[in-house]
Amino acid sequence: MPLMAVADALAAVLAGVEPLPEERVGLDDAHRRVLARDLPSRRTQPPVAMSAMDGYAVRAADIATIPARLHVIGEIAAGRPLARALQAGEALRIFTGGVVPDSADTVVIQEDTERDGDYVIVKEATAAGKNIRAAGVDFREGDVLLRAHSHLTDRHLSLAAGMNYPDLPVHRRPKVAVLATGDELVLPGTTPGPGQIILSNGYALRALARSEGAEAIDLGVVADTMDATTAAIRRARDSGADILVTTGGASVGDHDFVKRALDAEGVEIAFWRIALRPGKPMMHGRLGPMRVIGLPGNPVSSYICAFLFMVPLIRALSGREDVGHRVERALLGKDLASNQARQDYLRARLAHSADGLPTAMPVGHQDSSLLGNLAAAEALVVRAPFAPAARKGEPCDVIRFALS
Repeated sequence: MPLMAVADALAAVLAGVEPLPEERVGLDDAHRRVLARDLPSRRTQPPVAMSAMDGYAVRAADIATIPARLHVIGEIAAGRPLARALQAGEALRIFTGGVVPDSADTVVIQEDTERDGDYVIVKEATAAGKNIRAAGVDFREGDVLLRAHSHLTDRHLSLAAGMNYPDLPVHRRPKVAVLATGDELVLPGTTPGPGQIILSNGYALRALARSEGAEAIDLGVVADTMDATTAAIRRARDSGADILVTTGGASVGDHDFVKRALDAEGVEIAFWRIALRPGKPMMHGRLGPMRVIGLPGNPVSSYICAFLFMVPLIRALSGREDVGHRVERALLGKDLASNQARQDYLRARLAHSADGLPTAMPVGHQDSSLLGNLAAAEALVVRAPFAPAARKGEPCDVIRFALS
């Protein structure tokens, strides 16, 4: 059976995906969540004209001739408006955020004035409207300022608060259950015995899921038996997981039970093995509403496949529209040989170049077990199947890893 192309595999993973149901959460819990509906403002900001500076609220006509001597009739601080209109020849001391009184149409900054008892001498003329934030200059009640599918940043939360929303309608977080398989795996902090290795995949995968706004569930490590693997798949289903991610056991060896256990539990396998390096023995299927991504056991293959397929799936379930990774142009930092039949994702460091494009330097060893090179990489250089040899300095496509 021919290997499935990467683009076709991603399309299969995302086929039929709908955003998860809506829920309301407080502003502090809405960071990096995805807005479920358009959000119109509940208020006008600012609601009335306010001073943008410390100074004096005056009528522009009264300071047309400089210097001008005006009678100071009171003071206005933020949150303490004064219900009195200015008359000819009058001024009000005003502070930033203070409500500009009726008939005042400009604010003279205090540096351009000199105080003389109950009078102020204005030494520089200020045009009408100067240093005043007009009512509604930021936004008005009913303005739709945040749209459905917005991935909420810290700045969005500030805006939502200013719009007078204490909580927001967002899509539920996807639940991602991560299951590691393998008799050889032991936890960090222990001393591996002969033939054993330290478990690393799960920590990266759960962190990657959380960085995309998902809730991560650790199903631990199961032994290489049919019963243990099947029981773990049932635990994932019973936990309400939207995505089950398995690592290891996806190949065809006598001790690889993941595919057999998934088949036994009724998982509809959409594909198994794709034209990808690293990560050929990857699978995808569904068990009712739960989507399953079976990752290879090698840590680099596991992470790259999760980055390319799990991340877009989490984003789609979260309600985002920008589910795919952004592909950028860069310049190769060294010569590359021609590619073979699988689409290749080379781990690379990035550096600035003189013409503005980053330079992508693939790490020296691309073996799918080398965690050090994965951790040092900042991006993936994408090479199409059967791509010809490329020379240093030629353009290439890269996908950056997130800083998190």
